[in-house]
Order: sequence, then C-alpha cells, then structure tokens
Amino acid sequence: MSPAADPIEAAALAALDGRLVVVPTDTVYGIGTRPDDPRATARLFDAKGRPRDLELPVLVPSTEAARRIAAFDHRAEVLALHFWAGALTIVLPRSESARSWDLGDDAATIGVRMPHDPLALAVLARTGPLAVTSANRSGAATPATCDELRATFGAAVDVYLCAPEPLGGSASTAVELLHDVPRVLRRGAVSERDVLAALREHV
Repeated sequence: MSPAADPIEAAALAALDGRLVVVPTDTVYGIGTRPDDPRATARLFDAKGRPRDLELPVLVPSTEAARRIAAFDHRAEVLALHFWAGALTIVLPRSESARSWDLGDDAATIGVRMPHDPLALAVLARTGPLAVTSANRSGAATPATCDELRATFGAAVDVYLCAPEPLGGSASTAVELLHDVPRVLRRGAVSERDVLAALREHV
C-alpha cells in the first residue's frame, strides 16, 4: 500500500508537515499537529478559536517519549504506570527539549498523555509527540463523527482519520503535579478518587 493510500501514514505525514489532522482517541476526537512548529500550533489555535491561555496538551506514543518533553517526578511515574495508556493528562514542568514549543502563554509547563486508541498510537508511533486537543470549536461540544467534524472544520484540516463508530467518550482527567499537593484541573474519564488513591499507595 502506498503512503497516499494509507490513512494512518497520510495523517502522520500531514502532521509532520505542520498541517492539521483529526484523529480518534480513547476519549473524544482530537485535532492536532506537530508541537515544535509555531506556525503549525498557530493554525491549531485559529481552527479551534482557542484562547492562548489554554495550553495545548501533547499526546505521546510512550512514557519514554513523555519523559523527554516533561520533567517526571515519582508521582508522575506512578500515575503513568497506573493509568497509561489511558485517559489521564499529567501537567508537569517542561523539559529543556520542549521549552521553545509554542503551546500557549505558559512556556514552563506541559500536559502530556499517552492515549489508548490504536489509531492514535499508530500515528504517534510515526510522528512522535503531537499537540492534540479536543476536535471542537472552543466552548462547543466535540462532534462524535467524521461527517460532523468535516462540517465543523472543513478544509482547515488536511486529513480526517475516522473511527468505525461514533465516539462518545468523556474528556481526559487532567491532574497538575507542579507543587507538593496534586491538583485535579479537569474531571473526566478517570475519577479523582482513583488518581489520589494511586498516589497515596506509593507515598
């Protein structure tokens, strides 16, 4: 199969070229691009109408890849072991390699997650980390089908990688590990109780 005929390869190549792609995840559809190209992330902010004080999260193909762009401490290792691949975003200080990425107004932190969806992981295996956020206009519900997504974003997205069934999941839970006390920034698919229990088990 040629790269042009392979939708996973087409999505990976488009993202690496700084264009926008839509991919299914284990939570909701995501829209993303390469994180290290400021022109690419600017396209992502524009397409969503997303304010820059909301940082773009980054999806990774592995915990090892996350460690290269975020400063993991013991708590992050525990949460990644318990909940990845899965629906937990961990907000950490950026590593030096990601310090220059234009993901929003805060250049000191980064939200990372390893998704469970096989199509998303197949793309990430080819690209490495991608800036991916929910595929919706800022403040609106995230469409569950590619037809709805095409109606929302049209030609602003270069490749739509579609799941066989509509996606109706919850957003990922986001937990911040920037200070001594963990803080849940967004409640989602992983319960706050489970997150805190996992951390207490490994104090």
